[in-house]
Amino acid sequence: MANHKSAIKKARSSIRKATVNSKTLTSVRTVEKKVRKALAAKNKVDSQTALKEFASTIDKAAQKGRLSPKTASRKISRLSKQIAALA
Repeated sequence: MANHKSAIKKARSSIRKATVNSKTLTSVRTVEKKVRKALAAKNKVDSQTALKEFASTIDKAAQKGRLSPKTASRKISRLSKQIAALA
């Protein structure tokens, strides 16, 4: 346990940050599952709308530093390729 005032504050803030990061990444994964489910059903229209939502969610997370922008770009690119292949 932290003994100094600054260490106690740092411990509290790190818990808050971890909670926010966890919630953000959980929502990203949830939306990604929605896209993959639409892909598995071979439904192009639903896939495209879900991908738009996913891109927005993951870009916001990357912009705020929750995950790497390169990771976000790679995931969007790979899912876009799979959706384009449905046609």
